[in-house]
Amino acid sequence: MSTKTEFAPLFEPLKMGDLTLPNRIVMAPLTRARSTYPGHTQTPLHALYYAQRAGAGLIVSEATQISQQGQGYAWTPGIFSDEQVESWKLVTDAVHNAGGRIFCQMWHVGAISHNVFQPDGGQPVSSSAFQPEGQAFVGDYLEDGPMVPLPEARALKLEEIPRLIEDYRHAARYAKRAGFDGVELHAANGYLIDQFIRSSVNKRTDAYGGALENRLRLLTEIVDALCEVLPANRIGVRLSPMGGPGGSYDEDPETTYTAAAKAISGKGLAYLHVVRPNGHTSAGADIQEGNAISKAMREAFGGVFIANGEFQPDEAARWIEDDLADAVAFGRLFISNPDLPERIAQGGPFTEPDMATFYGGGAEGYVDYPTLAKTTTALSD
Repeated sequence: MSTKTEFAPLFEPLKMGDLTLPNRIVMAPLTRARSTYPGHTQTPLHALYYAQRAGAGLIVSEATQISQQGQGYAWTPGIFSDEQVESWKLVTDAVHNAGGRIFCQMWHVGAISHNVFQPDGGQPVSSSAFQPEGQAFVGDYLEDGPMVPLPEARALKLEEIPRLIEDYRHAARYAKRAGFDGVELHAANGYLIDQFIRSSVNKRTDAYGGALENRLRLLTEIVDALCEVLPANRIGVRLSPMGGPGGSYDEDPETTYTAAAKAISGKGLAYLHVVRPNGHTSAGADIQEGNAISKAMREAFGGVFIANGEFQPDEAARWIEDDLADAVAFGRLFISNPDLPERIAQGGPFTEPDMATFYGGGAEGYVDYPTLAKTTTALSD
């Protein structure tokens, strides 16, 4: 496969712990809301979808809840039951048979949930009592869905936190059983761990609130717990200084998230994955400020750094060439271009995604996007 010169940095191999990625094009975690209900399992359709995209240097799976309490959206998968493990084996086997590598993104949404998803219909949980902005996507779980107002979340009790951390350990064990090459801790986009980090939400007065060190405590304790289950170099962490559902924010994101990057540095982790402001999760945020924070976080972390946030291939290649990132994660481009690395190498063309089929449904808009060879044939007809 010949590569256009301007994209060559994306095709250099990358050493990531004991893995060597053949390129620096990462498939970002993408919620597609196609898992089974009520088991939250994957199917052969998911295996095909991921195998089609195995040309990525690394695939990060769609966000996958670590427990029933962690669910916040209709038809999202779990990694906490034996049935879920067996269903994910279909996916990991398919990716490995296609020559790829896949990490499981471990997810607890915290307040961005609804009682319909919670055990016994209870309240969603957060760092503190929190009324998120916006609506919950409940699909057909409720008759008045698919979108309903987000309810107020309650504060996690101090005595509940050890069980929460054990849920992460349990999910990591199950991800290993399911054949994943590693895990990514989802500590981004305003979900539970971020609700502990962000000053607008965390009003606790115990060891998990107040001073910045305390607001970062849950993050570091969960990372340490995962390192008890998996080698550190098979664990990544995702952070996002700005944006996400629910309207949460931090009053000083550069200080806070640079400190977060530093707090998990030196542990031998596989990578830090940082989301800069983008139209999907942080519309209206200052991208230049986001870029500056990203650069500060890279310096603070000191390990493999993956950048994400509506990158086009030319900008992604420049970031790698300028040593601003070691790899770049692409989201929407991977939805509609299953063979994205090959398309980038050739300079396109790129298929535009159909937003109407992003969430829910079946094969349409999921596994039926054409490869470059089929696209080229169609264009020449």
